[in-house]
Amino acid sequence: MLEDYAEKNGFTGIRHFTDDGISGTTFEREGLQAMLAEVEKGNIGTIIVKDMSRLGRNYVQMGMLREQLRRANVRLIAVNEGVDTGSGFDDDFLPFRDVINEYYAKDISKKIKSTFKAKGESGKHVASSPPYGYLKDSEDKNKWVIDEVAAPIVRRIFRMTLEGYGPYQIAAQLSSEHIPVPAYHQAQLGVGLWQNREIKNPYKWGSSTIAHILQKHEYLGHTVNFKTRKHFKDKKSHYVDKDQWLIFEDTHEPIIDQETFDNVQRIRGQVRRYPDGWGEAHPLTGLMYCADCGGKMYVHRVNNGKRVPMYVCGNYAKQPVGTLCRSAHRIKADHVIEIVAKTIKEVIQYASLDKGRFAEEIQSHIEERQTVDFTEQKKRMAVCEKRIGELEMLIAKIYEDNALGKLSDKRYTMLYNQYEGEQEQLQDEVNSYKAEQTQYEKDRKSAARFLKLVERYSNAEEMTTLMLNEFVEKIIIHERDRKGSADTTQKIEIYFNFIGEYTPPTMAEKEPTPEELEEMRKKEARKDKLHQNYLKRKANGKQKEYEERTRVKKKAQIDSQKEQIRAEDREKGIYFHAGVPNIPRAGKQAVM
Repeated sequence: MLEDYAEKNGFTGIRHFTDDGISGTTFEREGLQAMLAEVEKGNIGTIIVKDMSRLGRNYVQMGMLREQLRRANVRLIAVNEGVDTGSGFDDDFLPFRDVINEYYAKDISKKIKSTFKAKGESGKHVASSPPYGYLKDSEDKNKWVIDEVAAPIVRRIFRMTLEGYGPYQIAAQLSSEHIPVPAYHQAQLGVGLWQNREIKNPYKWGSSTIAHILQKHEYLGHTVNFKTRKHFKDKKSHYVDKDQWLIFEDTHEPIIDQETFDNVQRIRGQVRRYPDGWGEAHPLTGLMYCADCGGKMYVHRVNNGKRVPMYVCGNYAKQPVGTLCRSAHRIKADHVIEIVAKTIKEVIQYASLDKGRFAEEIQSHIEERQTVDFTEQKKRMAVCEKRIGELEMLIAKIYEDNALGKLSDKRYTMLYNQYEGEQEQLQDEVNSYKAEQTQYEKDRKSAARFLKLVERYSNAEEMTTLMLNEFVEKIIIHERDRKGSADTTQKIEIYFNFIGEYTPPTMAEKEPTPEELEEMRKKEARKDKLHQNYLKRKANGKQKEYEERTRVKKKAQIDSQKEQIRAEDREKGIYFHAGVPNIPRAGKQAVM
């Protein structure tokens, strides 16, 4: 059609610029950009299109394009619309055509979205392809089935996370084993978005890929729709908040169970691990918290030139030191590992004595934490919901009175704000009650989940990192009872997954005997005496003289010990400079 028009009107040197299958709402099109490049070079004198919408459907950019062509002295002809900028007459209707063309694109986009919305709200998958680990059923394209090749990799990624590995370490391990990345695996099967695109490193896993896999609720067997939105102009997907997702549970076979998924999300939310100079991630990383400020505690693997991992409060050292938290709450990591392992062992052994009694005790322990009187709460909810309905009727009535002139605008605004404020307050109260009831129902099921966990590890002899993360939610560290003393008591609280803080009766603290009390008194008296002597030396300057005399020698000794430790690590291949991604995993296990 365009060639015929060109020949009939005496145009020669014809060249085609085409963009097939690309929306006119975007101007980042290969054919269009190539044509504009030729315009800039002065190689084009006339542009002929079927109609103006073929150039674009964005009225702002269309105006800029026409101005660009005018300045380049390029003639623009739209055959079907009778537009010819070389005729000498301005078409004042052109801007309105651009608006109409853009509206048409928006309308088409809206209709397509409504179709997808109806499909998504019915519980069907709206994603163009299933996530890694699933395939579309050959008999029913709306149904997902497990990919027996990829699903074990997904399970392995979740398990490695529970074992304490971070995304960098998992990605490095999968890459070293030459496991195809999700895009390449799906392309080989003829599915996914990378079928016709080049994948330069088909076996190079990235940490972001691992992180995205660990976040997908689809592995629980749920359909999750509307996680992204697109604008009709740029066609780019934009992630939306989780409260805008639409989730349909149990629509396909799960790859990951709920307990594993929840534990992984907890671990991922508590720690942000990056490659560092020491290379190892301690098993307690992400579990330790300060009792006073609530901040995370971080491990120091070498202290005073000795290989003794110590956890300290992360807020204590922030400048000025001691303002965010009054002390470091320093504690040896090995002591915590030993206590946690012993506590878990006692829980397992106590459960094996009488499983029925243990189940009752755990259920009672959970219910003791629930202090809300749900009987009174339900009555209050009914009152709130009734009042919310009455307020809605009152708002409708004053609106009608205002429309009929029976109520002034000032009075209407005052009453409306009053009713709406009360309504919002009541609705927040109702939502709070519903959230508490939902949590209570969840807690009631938690007892069974904890019992199942205990039974799974009934024959465990060692506490592995996986076991630690499955049992423990968090560990709260208090300051030492006698700060600055190595030989003193220090309280720690162990919070288990599902049931919270719990100590088996077999570990109940026993009352000390008179002999033990006397020994404790003597020990504390000796510490008091030593501390008084220290204060005297500090007051008369003797302590300062001693510290200045030994400081240089002591520092040199510690630095020498540190360098020796690093040399040993370099020789073993477990010491790296910051930024190196191939970080090994600590192999520490605690004997139970």
